[in-house]
Parts: sequence; structure tokens; C-alpha cells
Amino acid sequence: MRIRMLELLSGAAAASGTAVVIDVFRACSLACYAFAGGVSRILPVDTVEEAFALRQAHPGSRIAGERECLKVSGFDYGNSPSEIMAADLAGRTLVHCTSAGTRGLFAAMGTADRVLTCSFPNIAATARAILAAEPETVSIVAMGKAGIAHAPEDKLCAMYLANLLQGVPNAFEAIPKFLRQAPTAAIFFGETRIVPEEDFDLCLALDAFDFSLEAERLPDGQTALIRKAPPEGDTAPAPQQASSL
Repeated sequence: MRIRMLELLSGAAAASGTAVVIDVFRACSLACYAFAGGVSRILPVDTVEEAFALRQAHPGSRIAGERECLKVSGFDYGNSPSEIMAADLAGRTLVHCTSAGTRGLFAAMGTADRVLTCSFPNIAATARAILAAEPETVSIVAMGKAGIAHAPEDKLCAMYLANLLQGVPNAFEAIPKFLRQAPTAAIFFGETRIVPEEDFDLCLALDAFDFSLEAERLPDGQTALIRKAPPEGDTAPAPQQASSL
């Protein structure tokens, strides 16, 4: 297996083989919690205008997302895992529009054979789904802040996934402590907080879920993010972690 480590929207547009789009804070984490809360599917979109059009086209659907980390006026929810956990979304379609994660998904769909999204809450499940398919090439894309600036949480998640795919021991314990002090975490804490503080811990809930998330083209041409059960016969626990960095 050849593993390519890519970053930002430019990296997503260059993805090949099986692409994995990573946006820890917060798009790919929100997707995990939305499916755990019972959404039937997520329709990721590239623009705010598309989000409003899709909600109108799908009665009963809801929109979650952000621009510059803040909920867009007229959206039902922000890009917040804690807000999604508190919502009643069972059986609904969720339209999702973000600055990095959903845009990276679309960029990767143009070049990759298969596209998954991943964050720490479903990282082991994602690794098992990839390994079960035995792809020749895996492009891991750390989306970064708004898809244009490097973000340590996405790079660490990308490296963690690469280690899982290669059978290299990981150490998670130090990651939340390190990221709490990272510039990209300032949105969660203190005087610079602009999003729910509890989202930080939810985004770093390692292996909280046993499903992977994969993008698929629907018959009408729309892209949907779909929850995938573990590969048949896969009862393996999450890979063991090393005790320290």
C-alpha cells in the first residue's frame, strides 16, 4: 500500500486512489455524531447557496455548517458536534456546509476512486475499512484551517491514521493536551471562545464509533455521505496504543 500525505484544498484536489479527508475541528467529527444520532444521510455541499437549495428540495431536512467557524444565518445548526448531539435528527437528511471538510470532500471526489472522511472518533473503523479493501494507493488529506492554512489537529490525525494502516504503534494520550494549547483550539476556550467548549473533547473522543463514512454519488448526481458498517466478520478491537509518545 502506497500512502500519500497531502494537505489543504490543493492536496484534496490532487488525491488519488482511496482518499481520506480529515477535518478534526469540526466537520468530520460532526458527521460521526450526526450518524450516531440517527441521521439517514448527510448531503455535503460546497456553497451556502447550495445548502439552502437542498433544504428546500428535501422537505424535513436540516442544515448544519459554518463560515469562519460561526453558524451561517438561516442554518439550523452550526458546525458543532454538541449541538448536533442535542438535536432530534433521527431519520432526517442533514445538509452539511463547511469551509474545509465538505469542500475538501468535493475536491477529492474529482480525482480519487473512493473518498472517505475521518476524525479521531472513527479513526480505527476507517483504518479497518481501508485495509479490508486493500487499495494500492491511499491519499490522506489533512484539510487544515479553512482548507488554506495548516492545522496541527488534522496533521496529527493524518499521521495517526497512516500509522494504523502500516501497523505502527500510536500514542494518543499526549495529543489532547498538546492540541489544547494549539492556536487552532483558541476557538474553544477563554476570551477567544466562539464555539461550544465541549466540542473540543467530542472531536478528540478516540474511537467512539465503530463505523466508517464514505461519499457516494446518488442517481440524481448529488453526493451523499453514508454510514458504513464494519466489514463483514470484523470483530477486531481498536488497535493497541503505545503508552507514551
